[in-house]
Amino acid sequence: MATLEELTERIRRAVAAGAPLGKTVRLDLKGEGLIHLDGTTVTNDDRPADLTVSISKADLVRLGKGELDPMSAVMTGRMKLSDMGVAFGLQKQIQALFERAV
Repeated sequence: MATLEELTERIRRAVAAGAPLGKTVRLDLKGEGLIHLDGTTVTNDDRPADLTVSISKADLVRLGKGELDPMSAVMTGRMKLSDMGVAFGLQKQIQALFERAV
């Protein structure tokens, strides 16, 4: 399993390789750390965001690999979203980001 630093660096490279999300996103890795995305800036700072995604590191990797369906993850409580409207609007961009990051 990737460390928080490795995962942050993968996401940093993925963000640099794609278009900015247009919203700030905070990945709360359920006690394993935080990753904050703001445009092309990716940090481990605990800052507010337009969307907070609460998910384990393992499930984040599964999402990126296509082994976990985002809707199933939400419905089973494996992933929690702070704002469904923002999440729905960013769904394709975030999925592409996660796919580039794994």
